Amino acid sequence: MLRVTSRLKRVAPLNTVYAPTITFFWSKKEKEPEQPIVQPKKQHTPHSHPKPPQKSSIPGIKHIVVVASGKGGVGKSTVATNLALSFSRLNQSVGLLDADIYGPSIHKMMNVTGKPDIDPHGRLVPKSNYGIKVMSMGNIVPEDSPTIWRGPLVMGALNQLFRQVDWGELDILVIDFPPGTGDAQLTTAQSVDVTGAVIVSTPQDIALIDAKRGTNMFRKVGIPILGIIENMSFYKCTNCGHVDHIFGHHGAKDTAEEMNLDFLGEVPLNVIVRETSDSGKPIVISDTSHDTSKIFMSIAEKVLKKLQEQATGGPKIIIE
Repeated sequence: MLRVTSRLKRVAPLNTVYAPTITFFWSKKEKEPEQPIVQPKKQHTPHSHPKPPQKSSIPGIKHIVVVASGKGGVGKSTVATNLALSFSRLNQSVGLLDADIYGPSIHKMMNVTGKPDIDPHGRLVPKSNYGIKVMSMGNIVPEDSPTIWRGPLVMGALNQLFRQVDWGELDILVIDFPPGTGDAQLTTAQSVDVTGAVIVSTPQDIALIDAKRGTNMFRKVGIPILGIIENMSFYKCTNCGHVDHIFGHHGAKDTAEEMNLDFLGEVPLNVIVRETSDSGKPIVISDTSHDTSKIFMSIAEKVLKKLQEQATGGPKIIIE
C-alpha cells in the first residue's frame, strides 16, 4: 500500500522551517490503492500560520537550474530532460527533479520505474539512468492516480524532495517546473538558493505572453534568468527540406531582445524528438549526431558557461 499522510511538524534535520510534511510509505504485501490517501490534520487558525521557508542551498549541489514556462504544452519537460542529459555529456554530475506534482512525466522520459528506496537516514534515494539521478512523483504515486492536494501539501512535498533526498554531490540539479507561477515556483524561490532559470516558450504570441509573466515572476523573487529557449521553432520537411514556421517566427528571440535576456537557441518541431521522449530514450543520448541533439548540446554549453561565470563573479577579461 502506498499511503500519504500530512502533518504539521518541524521537519527533518536538514530542513529548519515549519512546513506541512508528506510521509510516503508502502508495503509490498498489500495492493496499491487507486490514489494516494491524504490524511490532513486540522487546518491552521488565522493566527497560527507556518513560518515562511528559510532560503538556503542544498548541501552537495553546486548549481540549481530551474526550467520553466508560463504555459503548458510548450515542451518544457522535453527540454529539461534533454538539457540535463546534455550537461551530463559535458562531464557534469547531474540530477533531474520533476517538480510537477500534479502531472509528472520525467520518470517516463528518463525510463525510470519503481519506487525510490529509503536509506538508513530516512532519505529517498533517487533513481538513476543514463548517468544522471532522477526523482519524480511519477515514481511514488500510481501512474493513473490523480494527486489531489492543496497548496500546503504541495509545498511540503517539494521541500521534502529538496531536503530529504540523497542527491549526493552534484554539479547541477535541473528542476522541471510545472506550468504557471503558482505554489511550486514560489516555494522553490523562497526556500532554495536557485542559481538561475531557463524559460521555454514556443514562438506563438499566446505562449509568449505567459513566458513574459514567468520571467517577471523570477525577477521579482530575485532569481537570475539564464535565457530563453524557443521550442517548436520551426518544422523542416524530411522529404524536401522546406521550412515552415507553424507557430510563428522568432517570437521568443524578439521577446528575449525586448526583455534584455539572452536567447539560447531554437529547437525545431521534430517527430523523432517526440518518439524518443515517449520511448524513454531522449534524443540527446539515443542519436547524438542528430541536428536537434547538437542544438541541445549548444544550449547546454551556453548555460554552463553562464553558470561558471556566476560562480567566478563574471566573465574573465583576456588581453592578447
